[in-house]
Amino acid sequence: MKVYDDKHIKNVVFVGAHNSGKTTLAETMLYEAGIIKRRGAIATKNTVSDYHEIEHERQASVFATPLHTEWRNYKINIIDTPGLDDFIGEIISSIRVSDTIATVINAKHGVEIGTEIIWNYIDKYHKPTLFVVNQIDHKDANFENSFNSIKELVGNSAIKIQYPLMFDNSQCIIDVLKMIMYKFSSEGGKPEKLEIPQDQIELANQLHNELVEKAAENDEELMELFFDKGTLNEDEMRTGIKAGMLNHDVFPVFCVSALNDMGTGRLMGFIDNVAPAAADLKLEQSVEGNEIVRNKEADAVLFVFKSIYQPNLGQITFFKVKSGEVNVNDKLVNCSNGKTETINQLYIMDGKNKEAVTKLSTGDLGATTKLKFTETNDTLASKEMGYTIKPIQYPDARVTKAVFVENIKEEEKLSEALKRLQIQDPTIVVSYSNETKETLLGCQGELHLATIHWNLENIYGVKAGFKKPKIQYRETIQRSASANYRHKKQSGGSGQFAQVHLKIEPWYRDMAEPEGFNIRGKEEIDLDWGGKLVFYNCIVGGAIDTRYLPSVVKGILEVMESGPLTNSFAIDIRVMLYDGKMHSVDSNDISFKIATAHAFKEAFLNANPKLLEPTREISVKVPEQMVGNVITEVQARRSMILGIETQDNYQVLKCITPAAELFGFSTVLRSITQGKATFSSKFSTYQTVPNNVQKELVL
Repeated sequence: MKVYDDKHIKNVVFVGAHNSGKTTLAETMLYEAGIIKRRGAIATKNTVSDYHEIEHERQASVFATPLHTEWRNYKINIIDTPGLDDFIGEIISSIRVSDTIATVINAKHGVEIGTEIIWNYIDKYHKPTLFVVNQIDHKDANFENSFNSIKELVGNSAIKIQYPLMFDNSQCIIDVLKMIMYKFSSEGGKPEKLEIPQDQIELANQLHNELVEKAAENDEELMELFFDKGTLNEDEMRTGIKAGMLNHDVFPVFCVSALNDMGTGRLMGFIDNVAPAAADLKLEQSVEGNEIVRNKEADAVLFVFKSIYQPNLGQITFFKVKSGEVNVNDKLVNCSNGKTETINQLYIMDGKNKEAVTKLSTGDLGATTKLKFTETNDTLASKEMGYTIKPIQYPDARVTKAVFVENIKEEEKLSEALKRLQIQDPTIVVSYSNETKETLLGCQGELHLATIHWNLENIYGVKAGFKKPKIQYRETIQRSASANYRHKKQSGGSGQFAQVHLKIEPWYRDMAEPEGFNIRGKEEIDLDWGGKLVFYNCIVGGAIDTRYLPSVVKGILEVMESGPLTNSFAIDIRVMLYDGKMHSVDSNDISFKIATAHAFKEAFLNANPKLLEPTREISVKVPEQMVGNVITEVQARRSMILGIETQDNYQVLKCITPAAELFGFSTVLRSITQGKATFSSKFSTYQTVPNNVQKELVL
């Protein structure tokens, strides 16, 4: 294959809501370019990008799939992404390495919540973006409504390049950049080029002039030309549109029927001639603040944006060449860990099909296999560069489940499978709770979880189950209490003896020292699970030898590690050990640990103990007309509403919700809002459990 330079490489990512037609559009572009001889379809499970078995089962994209076409001396790398925000990690990583975003809109629905979610990331990365209104030939299509919804999303920077028209019972597209009408047969394909009908001339001229003005706004020289001539020619308009896209100030809008191959060739021509290339984007800064210069003569620098695992190939690593050139057999240093990798193969991937190449240059996307020390977000370079490319930031998990295997012999197999899944998809978070003795899996939603489950069983052969994880409660006290305990055990020879008297109180920051005690020593212990234990040695007259004090503290900690109410960790308590007795022969460390544990537990239960539960701060973005249903739902989950903010036609509801009440929330939210609401959550604090709930939880 020809090696393209970064001026002739266009990295385009297809994004959009579920069922907007991204996969079909990608398939049609491959067909138009002659990469494939026959177009596949989602229904017949033979598209190039949706090749995974799970995608065939669901008839929807689950993974971001790299493809490529060659069109009029340009190489267009395409990444077809899923439309559901459960798979947002696949979308974000693709946006990160793109040069241009093609946001596909279903002409029947216009901008949907899925589009808005994705737009937030496009806007964050400031990526050049065009919009493609698809399915214009559908009986329920409404291009004007779709265009207006795009304007609501991005403002007046949305500008029509095309609009659809029915003429002579044929689907037509009027192009106001070229000022021509394309007329399609019912089979689509190459259109007939015609003059714009007389009854459309006025509208077309108006839109053309708007486009000219928009193009001129983004370049001073073009603005001067516009003032001099009153217009711009097509090449000048292209220059202005590209500048506007790079400034994130112009968002061209096209219309197509991907299914019936109408308008696809023209869209590809625009991507070739106008859409920014890899060479056009602003230089990227490394984590260390250095500019990453794009130069094929420089040292090779690669950024890994995606990893997948296939049973027959192992791990496939996808990368973007940020600088220099990479060749087969090159040795590259992983700047993230210092390990050296050998590039044994180089591929251009089209779905599951791989084409071996010997070299890839700056700006291109490629793949390799069998890297040993490299994961998503790593930087590979031909030598130690002293900088790393800024990593992709992924959202926090929204759903957490405990994952388990019924056959204990498969635990190691499960662990290895989860590790591989986490490498492929960084939005999967796997951890082990020492507190609850559970393996926890965090993900983006119930559909994401179902996909993980499918992969575990079908790809890795692990029969795993998921359940509601145990809540990591905390225990504490609300008032002071005293207790004493004598431990005595005699069984011939040396026995066991210890007696302790202690008082416990709730601890809080900056509280005054305890009164009425002769304080001889103080120890503040930051507990591994949060909170504090503050221990005071108030022994007088040598009632307990100081050598036994560490055992006294151990006895307290032993109870706090498994609290008296629910076996949860106890926090924020101070203890005054003020009296006791010991025996010259029978007293020892174990005796004082046992005696203290009994005394502390008794005092704890008499100190009005209270259960604390973890809460999360959640933010729900919901259409205005549905906010009442969401408020009712979160209130039923014991939420404390902090406030409601307005964002365009949406309300953002912010509240504090007990973690125990969030199970199943993602599924219910999707149901009551028809999938139009999204939410995020993060840990807030521990709060007191209501009495009625505590009664149900106490052992």
